[in-house]
Amino acid sequence: MALKQFPAIESVPGLSTTERAAILDHLFEPCVPLHTLSVSLLIEKKFDSYDDLISSIGLQLTDLAESSSTSDSEWLDSILAAHPRLGQTNVESSQSRAEQAQLNTDGHSSAQSLADLNALYEQTFPGLRYVCV
Repeated sequence: MALKQFPAIESVPGLSTTERAAILDHLFEPCVPLHTLSVSLLIEKKFDSYDDLISSIGLQLTDLAESSSTSDSEWLDSILAAHPRLGQTNVESSQSRAEQAQLNTDGHSSAQSLADLNALYEQTFPGLRYVCV
């Protein structure tokens, strides 16, 4: 489900699971592990703003990062891996398409450099993608 605009923040708890997942997809990246982590939060907690919602999800992600559990680390890795590689052209979210378009401004040499850097990063940190926020 693509969002044309965000619903009023006070209406979020009353939305369907699919609609709440679409909000997460638009704010972050389409990612089932993020849905599993955060869709229920959008019912359980009332938010004053979308910034507040994003901060709350950030706390959930921080909890995963600080956990000593291997499964929590793997869960976080799967969420981070939903972010497209730098320079990737086939991306799902409109936000990522706009970000990626800014990276591919000088043609093939830029795209090849990003591909080489992505490969080096992923060889150094298997399973992770560089995410710049």
